[in-house]
Amino acid sequence: MTSLKFLNIQTVFLSVVMISLAGCSSLGGGSIQKRASKLSNGIQNAYSVAPETANRISPIIVQNAEKYSVDPLLLAAMIQQESSYRNYVVSPAGAVGLTQVIPRYWQKTCPGDLFEENTNINCGTYILAKYNDSAGSWKKALAWYNVGPTGYSNSWKMKRQGKKYARQVKAHQKNLKNAL
Repeated sequence: MTSLKFLNIQTVFLSVVMISLAGCSSLGGGSIQKRASKLSNGIQNAYSVAPETANRISPIIVQNAEKYSVDPLLLAAMIQQESSYRNYVVSPAGAVGLTQVIPRYWQKTCPGDLFEENTNINCGTYILAKYNDSAGSWKKALAWYNVGPTGYSNSWKMKRQGKKYARQVKAHQKNLKNAL
């Protein structure tokens, strides 16, 4: 009976700790709206993004970052690197939208209009989180996001390009953190 009480106390303690950590991030705690507002201000200050764009996109970033356990500042920095917050940009490789998803690779995983902000950010966040799970680090996940896992593994040139991309995103993340 004593061991059962101890187990219940441990379970309650762990539950309280997990609940208290929920909603905490690099933006602090609070509601999605509060964290999105803080992020929006940072995006405007760090990247000179128009207020209406930052205000519209920030809640989407916060929600998807939370959904996939990605630092919202990292996601915001990746969007800066990929598209400079321009929604309808298309790369020479055919990547589209804010997170520059390549439809021919991801359309089955991420159905819908990849020019639509919610769909695009959800897909880009999913890909980054999936790569982090496989790669074991955010820097490598970012490199894979840029050049793909196969390119990263098979070509020293692509690996170098991916690592450079990861450094650039991390620099954007640092600038954003300093602007908060």
